[in-house]
Amino acid sequence: MLDIKKKQTVIKKFQTHAGDTGSSEVQIAILTTEIEELIGHLKLHPKDHSSRRGLLRKVSARRRLMRYLKK
Repeated sequence: MLDIKKKQTVIKKFQTHAGDTGSSEVQIAILTTEIEELIGHLKLHPKDHSSRRGLLRKVSARRRLMRYLKK
């Protein structure tokens, strides 16, 4: 889970206009940073299967959003 400050910096970096928090680009960026954090967590805790399932779910959601953007 991202802390508020890190999430806000990601949103500011990828938003298309002021107040843009839900566009596909922003959602993909947030999911990417969450995925990176989960990968780091799983390297330290390889038996944490709940987190692994959450990682796979986030990767799947990001893949769907990227497919939507590609159209």
